[in-house]
Amino acid sequence: MADALEELRSWQRPLRAQFPIIVANPELAYLDSAATAQKPRAVLDAVQGYLTTSNANAGRGSYPWANATTAVVERARERVKRFLGDPAPERSSVHFTSGASEGLRAVARDWLAGRLADGDEIVVPFADHEANLAPWLEVRELLARQGAKIRVRELPYQNSSGDYDPAALAASVGPRTRFVAATHVHHVYGVDMNVHRIRRVVGPDVPICLDAAQSIGHLPFSVAELDVDFVVFSGHKAMALPGTGAVWARGRRGPEFRPGGWAGTPNTVGIASLAAALDWLDAAGTDRIEAWTVALAARLTDRLSRLGAYEVLGCRSSLAADSEVQRRRSIVAFRHREIPSRDLGFILYGHGFMVRSDGHCQAGAGDADGSVRVSLHVHNTAEEIERLLATLTNLQ
Repeated sequence: MADALEELRSWQRPLRAQFPIIVANPELAYLDSAATAQKPRAVLDAVQGYLTTSNANAGRGSYPWANATTAVVERARERVKRFLGDPAPERSSVHFTSGASEGLRAVARDWLAGRLADGDEIVVPFADHEANLAPWLEVRELLARQGAKIRVRELPYQNSSGDYDPAALAASVGPRTRFVAATHVHHVYGVDMNVHRIRRVVGPDVPICLDAAQSIGHLPFSVAELDVDFVVFSGHKAMALPGTGAVWARGRRGPEFRPGGWAGTPNTVGIASLAAALDWLDAAGTDRIEAWTVALAARLTDRLSRLGAYEVLGCRSSLAADSEVQRRRSIVAFRHREIPSRDLGFILYGHGFMVRSDGHCQAGAGDADGSVRVSLHVHNTAEEIERLLATLTNLQ
């Protein structure tokens, strides 16, 4: 992992310089990219350019500014498809939302609810982000009020590695299984949940909806390899503006996905920022972004696991820098054995580190289960990790 950091240092340095807020605050280390990512200059320039040259309503007028805005939105749809490695873009669709939470609720409310009948079953994660559990439970309650009883089964996890357990899943899948919801990268444990194995278990006909909020922009992504039917993500975690997200729908299994209700005016400036962010990420190279952040996370977990005052959450076998099991994808969560996590978060900010310290919106977990979460991106450095480790060591 140290070799990876040295090999990529000359690549990373000029990319870090493209984040104005990072450059302007060299005394601070922003370690909360899983909550929202900082924006490179190219995204900020795209926002400024759109607002000062063609800001109008999309699809509502025939004058040049309106036409230009409509083109921005349509280009962004195609940009999302290319970024996701869509093998059949002519058959799929992209719908813009305010973020992953709204996107998952739209899939649940506007697509899944109408496909289920009394006695059907769905399989969903019970220990991932609350946004990938609550919508499916809402569907069950909605249909119950209509007289249809839907069974919600838990997507099983492996205790040893923390990702999904395909063998246990096979025991849960039956002839009435109609839908599976999953997460690509866990928002607390940072583990790749190996979603590609789900298709092998559930067969060719069951739709799979993927929460990709913590993977889009952090690692290479291919809907062809994952073989899922919906990909939902938040733009603000992928270097676009807040209030921006997308639902990609394959349109192969079941009826076409169409969000319900009157769409109204889209967040056109946010959509413009998303297209620019995906351009920037592709140019930087998501494969190298993944290698950089995985190496930083490995350095942190390796050293932190040797400090007796701390418990690193997630797979224990992956903590050593030379571990042969899969590494954490840019996210490391831990607890101090005596200092409450919220207090530790305040202490760390006093030393120049911005981290998240709470329950992280994890389904089934409350404040009592809180932790400090360090989440990394391309602008973070090995020096920041060393400073963080020195501070944590002094707090033992």
